[in-house]
Amino acid sequence: MIAITLPDGSVKNMETGTSPMDVARSISEGFARNVISASYNGETIEASTPLHQDGSLILFTWSNKEGKKAFWHSSAHLLAQALEQLHPGIKLTIGPAIDNGFYYDVDFGERSFAEKDLAAVEKKMLEIARGKHEFSIRSMSKEDALAYYKNQNNEYKVELIENLEDGTITFCDHDTFTDLCRGGHIPNTGIIKAIKLMSIAGAYWRGDEKNKQLTRIYGITFPKQKELTEYLTLLEEAKKRDHRKLGKELQLYTFSQKVGQGLPLWLPKGAALRERLENFLKKAQKKAGYEMVITPHIASKELYVTSGHFAKYGEDSFQVIKTPNEGEEFMLKPMNCPHHCEIYNDSPWSYKDLPKRFAEFGTVYRYEQSGELHGLTRVRGFTQDDAHIFCTPDQLDAEFKNVIDLVLYVFGSLGFENFTTQVSIRDLSKPEKYIGNIETWEKAEAAILSAVKDKDLDYVIESGEAAFYGPKLDFMVKDALGRNWQLGTIQVDYQLPERFELTYKGSDNELHRPVMIHRAPFGSMERFIAILLEHTGGNFPLWLMPEQVAILSLSEKYEKYAQKVLDLLENHEIRALVDNRNETIGKKIREAEMNKYPYMLILGEQEANDGTISVRKHGEGDKGTMTVEAFAKMINDAVKEEIKEFGAH
Repeated sequence: MIAITLPDGSVKNMETGTSPMDVARSISEGFARNVISASYNGETIEASTPLHQDGSLILFTWSNKEGKKAFWHSSAHLLAQALEQLHPGIKLTIGPAIDNGFYYDVDFGERSFAEKDLAAVEKKMLEIARGKHEFSIRSMSKEDALAYYKNQNNEYKVELIENLEDGTITFCDHDTFTDLCRGGHIPNTGIIKAIKLMSIAGAYWRGDEKNKQLTRIYGITFPKQKELTEYLTLLEEAKKRDHRKLGKELQLYTFSQKVGQGLPLWLPKGAALRERLENFLKKAQKKAGYEMVITPHIASKELYVTSGHFAKYGEDSFQVIKTPNEGEEFMLKPMNCPHHCEIYNDSPWSYKDLPKRFAEFGTVYRYEQSGELHGLTRVRGFTQDDAHIFCTPDQLDAEFKNVIDLVLYVFGSLGFENFTTQVSIRDLSKPEKYIGNIETWEKAEAAILSAVKDKDLDYVIESGEAAFYGPKLDFMVKDALGRNWQLGTIQVDYQLPERFELTYKGSDNELHRPVMIHRAPFGSMERFIAILLEHTGGNFPLWLMPEQVAILSLSEKYEKYAQKVLDLLENHEIRALVDNRNETIGKKIREAEMNKYPYMLILGEQEANDGTISVRKHGEGDKGTMTVEAFAKMINDAVKEEIKEFGAH
């Protein structure tokens, strides 16, 4: 007998050789029908894998992230089989699950493969799926695995196997198909009921531009046709909200090939939007005791060697900049934290001076391959709302909680109300990924867990997601379309103070190392604005809108009155514009709606004579007639309701 511990702490004593599916059936047949895959002692396994020792079992269904991963990974195998049957002689490479679906990278050789070919592949996949073929894992020696793929002339699989250790190589079989695979599959193909191949793209083998370009086929599958239909409807809505489309329509930003890929140019409306966001956070930061600093866009390479960033990310950064002086090397700034360490180092500090909180809207530059660039969410130059807090170990808990309060204030003011948090810790099996000693890592992880529990935050723990210098708390926000985004992060760092030899004089008159907190509620201004655009559909909170009011005059006769209304609104610090073009009022209203102005004021003879305005609200229509003063009060009251003072309750 073996003892199997379930997530709720209960223990089931089962026969040796029992499978996860057997355990599921012992709970209930209904539950077992929904089990997709499992994890045993932290290792992903099949639901049919025999268990031979005591351990902890987690059973995954479609509702779990891990269950979807197994479902979509299995679907990638199905895609590969269909492609092989329809296009014999192709070379398969890799086919992982991704956040929404899966892809497979394929070398079609001299054959062409286009979007028009996807329908036939979908049909073949469904045909195979209906066969209810079971997935099974088997081990193979390295010698036999290499021979198998050399016989197929598949240099890609050969390269993968050459980097694997003998005794760790497994293949997955279903129906007549086999593929190199580590495992994590659904019980059989029949669970896959709905299939949609979304698109094709070019992808370099192993992401290296020096390698051959392959064809990447993206797809998604579901256990019910209804779920696929709902997903495709959601995608259509997402297209309407695409920040690239809205950013162009609202004239917020643009890109120029002459300036360079991934380097956004902010247009006047976009720059004003950014400025309002920055001022909003600066005001809250000032109340929270932050001091603004400014650092240059380049720095000596040695700065990043000291911090450890060059060793970790140097190859993925922009190349070193050489000066006319021999041996003098600079880099475009990839992050702000080393600069802030040097600002701290400029003065001697006592424990009485701490905490020191340095904040900066600092622009950084990171090289992204052209194929990875995507609007504002993946760029090569972006501005972080960065701040670094230097505190004593005794101050860490309070400072960390204060940052949580600031992040929640930002989210609340911008309409992000649905979120969870993720405590990102190190992967204990890969210590080479991290710097510093175990003791300080344990302290940092314990500090984050203590803070989230005290703040009663909904959180999960993710192993292996920590930064190389410390664990972090990531905020996962769900937008209006139900999509999850990582927004805002707080990190605890004992390592950079050590590397930069930061000190403060303690009450014992000895020198001590401060603890460093990294935080960025927005993350990057570019990505944050992109997500905010898609979340709101361009209908920003009233306080943030580039123009809050469009004044629409019925004809040229009312231009003077329109100007008077504009002046009155501006006296109340309300952002407005006048549209007195020689167009019909219907066209002006339609265009104002399209430009998402929150309010439209219609001015004609009656309004001019009475000194009033006719008010329309975006998406809602007529709101009646009122005085300019009453309207201004309504707007300002609405703004005060949206954006309360930081710390006010």
